[in-house]
This record gives sequence, structure tokens and C-alpha cells, in this order.
Amino acid sequence: MGGRSSSPLDKRQQQHLRGQVDALLRNFLPKYRVQLAASVLRQISRELGPQEPAGCQLLHSKKLPRVREHRGPLTQLWGQPPQWQPIFCVLRGDGRLEWFSHREEYENGGRPLGSAALTGYTVLTSQREYLHLLNALCPDSPGDHIQEEPDPLLETPVNFPLFLQHPFRRHLCFSAATGEAQRAWRLALQGGIRLRGTVLQRSQAPAARAFLDAVRLYRQHQGHFGHDDVTLGSDAEVLTTVLVRELLPALRAKTLPSLRGAGRARAWAWIELLDAIHVAVLAQASTGLRAFQPEKDELLAALERTIRPDVDQMLQLRERVAGRLRAEVQGPLESCLHRKVDAQLPQVTRTLLNTVEAALAEVQTLIVQGMDRLFCHLRGSPSGARLRKEVYSFGEMPWDPELMQTCYREARRSQRHLGQLAAPFGFLGGRSLVFGVQDLAQQLMADAVATFLQLADQCLTMALDCDQAAQQLEKVRGRVLKKFQSDSGSAQRRFIREWQLRIFLPFVLSQLEPSCKAELSEFEGDVLAVGSPALTIEGIYEDVVRGVLLQRIDGELKKALGDSDVSCSLDGCSEASWDQM
Repeated sequence: MGGRSSSPLDKRQQQHLRGQVDALLRNFLPKYRVQLAASVLRQISRELGPQEPAGCQLLHSKKLPRVREHRGPLTQLWGQPPQWQPIFCVLRGDGRLEWFSHREEYENGGRPLGSAALTGYTVLTSQREYLHLLNALCPDSPGDHIQEEPDPLLETPVNFPLFLQHPFRRHLCFSAATGEAQRAWRLALQGGIRLRGTVLQRSQAPAARAFLDAVRLYRQHQGHFGHDDVTLGSDAEVLTTVLVRELLPALRAKTLPSLRGAGRARAWAWIELLDAIHVAVLAQASTGLRAFQPEKDELLAALERTIRPDVDQMLQLRERVAGRLRAEVQGPLESCLHRKVDAQLPQVTRTLLNTVEAALAEVQTLIVQGMDRLFCHLRGSPSGARLRKEVYSFGEMPWDPELMQTCYREARRSQRHLGQLAAPFGFLGGRSLVFGVQDLAQQLMADAVATFLQLADQCLTMALDCDQAAQQLEKVRGRVLKKFQSDSGSAQRRFIREWQLRIFLPFVLSQLEPSCKAELSEFEGDVLAVGSPALTIEGIYEDVVRGVLLQRIDGELKKALGDSDVSCSLDGCSEASWDQM
């Protein structure tokens, strides 16, 4: 953003923010340690339990999630005073945006003028919409009579704008030369934003799951039970968002009235202040988590050594306590589900199912079209160089933002309707949900492409002519589509189940809090006798509630899918309750 300058945070303010981050870490890290222990116990119990047959038919793509690097000239609003100036922009494969004064500076390895990790940003392509957003940030009070300064955004209409807006960070204002360039940049930037946002959700590491659970429990202790988009980003970015949200009401009440200027001038100043706070908090949170890393590594190793020998005893104790707890909370829990959840569960299930089905159907269509193009070139143009180019293009399909738009568009189509259905349950995570569907579509596309290329490589030899090669590829095509249909069906069920838990479980826990949580103390002695942080009465209680809710969810899924073995196909789900495990 090329806004007006604002005073940097003084030493007293910086010291205050350091104290706030330290307090957050003091309250958060104990919960993180407990969840790390629970994740180790969960992992060991899965290893020792009955092994399910491999559920995935497709090969798992070894290519790491990424965005296709995108670069080109843009115009940016920057400088003092802010002006629209030409720059050369580069979106890196890890979702980081950089801009240079000239293309030559980039090509010669020069330092960028600026850069930004795209976590949490939103792309706007309407100047009117962006100006409306600025107006809403700092509305003038009735007593304000300050003349607003001329605004370069108003003085210079932008034909093809790209506004990157963030709730707590400096806005970035760009403009493309043509509508085609604007669209290409918009798709590339949206891909980078999603990649940066879902880094923890995509991770299979127990520590990532433990971190997300710890954030959820920390926020529940603060009174925030509903799932929202706070967990988008890296661990330090997530904690930064949590803290800045906590500070925001007092900051708004104390600081906004004292900001100079009017209208958008105040909005610029407010954004600059929030950006300075975000930068300071992020730096301190990153430092704190880095300092915790050696302890975390030692803790995980120690937990592995101490839990594994006693895992049977711990699981037996957990089962006994869970049985007693279940009998205690069954009445209030069933009453809550009957009164508050059962009526909405079918609609939420059907909307989620339609969204995921539509996105994955588009994935299958793209896979078929890609294979058809390969067959066409194989039969009509046996040139080796041309065929290699087509094979490369086929392999790059999952990372082509223009090609994948049909799938991603389906993921966004029901966002508003689903948000309306889930809002009564405190669910505000619509963006995370859309990102999840898009990640699922991209991963299945990558797996299908990898499977096709490997099977094709195994069956094609130099001895085959073009017609024989085409016949072999037809067989491969049939196998890949069959595998894709199997995997997409299983993935869709797991996804719907997981997101129904995210919608309903926090709400149910909040409803049971007054009546059931107080009764947990009478069970605490049995758990404390084990002497392991992997078992807590709160964790067992939540697992009991989750297990009963999952029975409801599985029943509704069975009705929606007309499938007799829904629960069996979901045993490998990461959200499976301990009872089912």
C-alpha cells in the first residue's frame, strides 16, 4: 500500500506487545504439550490396533503442493506521496510475492523493492468495492468536519486493479495493463493465498494436529467455541492472528478516536498501525516458537519412550472412564442433539455433499480431457518432441490455475448458502472450508496424473507402434478412472465427516459446558493416577461427545449416499473417535 506515513510503535508500545505475546505463550504452550502427548498416544494406538487394508487406489503424488511461478509487469501504488509506479512482480512457488523496480533487476538477482507472504490476504478486482471497504474501516463520527485530502485512488481511475486486502496487514494495490493479465494474476494470487493458508491443515505430522487442537482448546477457554478461519497460516501466523484479534476491540476503542484525518486518510493510518502491530507480534511469536522447538523435540522423544510400554494399560483405563462418562452425559447430550442439531444436519450434509461431488466431478472431467489430448497427439502427431511437450503439460495439470478454475469455482458456489446454514452453530470458517475442497480437488488430480504417468511408463515400450501404444493407454485410462472413482468417493466421505465435526462439535461442547463440564472432577482422580499427560479427563470427555456426534453424522451420510458401508469406509478418517478406533 502506498498510504500516508504513520508513526512507528514507540518502545513502550513494543514492550507492551512483547508482554502480550509472552502471556499468550505461557497460556498456550501447556495446552500444546498436552495435545502433543495425546497425539503420540493416538499414533501408537493406531500402530498397535487392527490394520485396515490400504484404502487408496491411486498413487500418492510425490510433488509437493505449490503454485506455478507467475511473473510480469504491473503498476503499484507506493512511495511518499503514494503514486502509481511501474514495477516487475514475481509470485514464487511457495506463495510469496516479490516486486522489483525493473525486470532486469529480477533477472540479475537483485534484491526486491518489497515482498509479502500472502497468508490471509483477499484479492479484490473492483475499485469501487475496495474503496467501499476503506470507507467502512474508519467511519467518520458525526462531529468530524475535517476536509479529506485528495486520494490518488480516486484521482486516477484504475481499469484493471488488483487490491490485496488483509484485516491486520498493509494493503497492496496493483494494476494490470489488460483484463487478461488481471485475470491471470488474480488466479495466481488466489492460489498463493490458499497454499500459504492451509499449510497446517495439509500436514500429516502429529505435531501439526496437536497444534491445531491446542489452538482450538485455548480459544474455547477464552469463550470462542465456533470454528473460524483463525487457523489459516503457519503456527506463528496463527498465534499472531489469535492475539491481534484479542487486542483489536481495546485497540479500536482507544486508538481510532485519536487518529488524525478523515475518511480514507484515517483508514490508511489505521491500516499502517495494524500492520506495525502485526509485524511486531509475528516476530515475537516466531521467536517464542523457535525457542520451544528443542523442548518439543525432546518431549516427543520422551513421550514415545514412556507411552509405548504402558499403552495397553492407558487405553484400558481410558475405555473404563469413557464408559462411565458416556453414561453420565448421554442424557444431556442426546437432548442437545435432538433439540439443536438434528433438524439442520440433513441440510448441511446435503450441501456439503453437493459441493464436494461437483468439484470432484470437474476433476474427473479434466482428467479425461487431458488423457484424450494425449491419445489424439499420439495418433495424429507421432513427433517425439511434440508428445513430450504434451506429456509435460498433462503432468502440470494440477498446478495450472486457469485449468483448475472449473473445480475451484464449484468449491465456492455453495459457500454463502452453507455459511447461512452453519452460522447458528457459530461456524465462521467458510474460507477454510472452500480452501479444503480446493486442496482435495488438487490432490486427487495430482494423484490421478501421477498414477496415469507411472502406469503408462510401465506398459509402453519402443517395440510398440502408435496404434498399439494407444490401445495400451486406453487400458491405463480405464484403470486410472476406476481408481479415481474409488478414491474420490472415500475422500469425499472423509471430508464431509471432518467438516461436519468442525461445524457441530464446538457448538455441542458449548451447549453442554454449563451442565456437564462441572461433573468431570469426580472422574479426574482415575486419570491422574496414570501420571501421563497423554490422558486428561477433558480429552476423554470430548472424545465421548465426538463419538456420539459421529454416530449421528454417519447415519445422515448413510441416508444421503444410500451406502450400506459408510462407517466402514471411514475408519481411516483422521477425525475418527477413539471408540471407533
